[in-house]
Amino acid sequence: MSIWGKIVGGAAGFAIGGPIGALLGGLAGHAVDKMRESAAPPSIEDQTRDGAGFGDEGTKSIAFTIGVIVLGAKMAKADGVVTKDEVSAFKEVFQVPPDEVKNVGRVFNQARQDAQGYEPYAKQLGRMFRENPRVLEELLDGLFHIARADGKVTQEEVTYLSQVAQAFGFTEAEWDRIRAANMGPDKQDPYVILGVQRDDSDEAIRQAWRKLVQENHPDRLIAQGMPEEFVNLANEKLATINHAYDQIRKSRGLP
Repeated sequence: MSIWGKIVGGAAGFAIGGPIGALLGGLAGHAVDKMRESAAPPSIEDQTRDGAGFGDEGTKSIAFTIGVIVLGAKMAKADGVVTKDEVSAFKEVFQVPPDEVKNVGRVFNQARQDAQGYEPYAKQLGRMFRENPRVLEELLDGLFHIARADGKVTQEEVTYLSQVAQAFGFTEAEWDRIRAANMGPDKQDPYVILGVQRDDSDEAIRQAWRKLVQENHPDRLIAQGMPEEFVNLANEKLATINHAYDQIRKSRGLP
């Protein structure tokens, strides 16, 4: 069964806990008790359970998927509109089969109607993947992809995504790198994308590039909790990293 067929499973909701589990529980028919849990901040027990010690990679894949949908829904509220292009981009890049579109729509609508802000969801995901920050970065890339599908990323969306990045635990410098890699060719700075300085040595830049390529390889990200359905997005990120290095290499006359 694909990841999309599992997103309304009650067992997954109970296993994940916290606000994400509460939302899943509500979809699975446990709305009353579970949504009561989601109205309060996650307990210390939940913080431990949905943190780095929670080792079920299958459940982490479900949490990642729900995170993209829920935070995407919250982003839609940030700029007040959901365009057809954004919906189409989500379906295409994240490989949602026709028979699972309704499941995705149910989660999206549930999240939009949820009175909570984005913070509880973002913080829970930050705890779950704090040992695998590249997976969180991939999630942000997914949100950027949805945001720019209509040809532009609004200031409201950028502000929202910066706040999500902060909730994930990214530093300002890391956010600058993630933003640069997602804002379009005319706004990209290859040095920022690779997280290096213009006066760094050729070897230092090469090592930074190789490290990013290794950390962002789709197989590695999938092993850390990113669902296979998101591999197209991971390949896009890898292409951006390689393009940035090629730009620097050519500008420096390197072989």
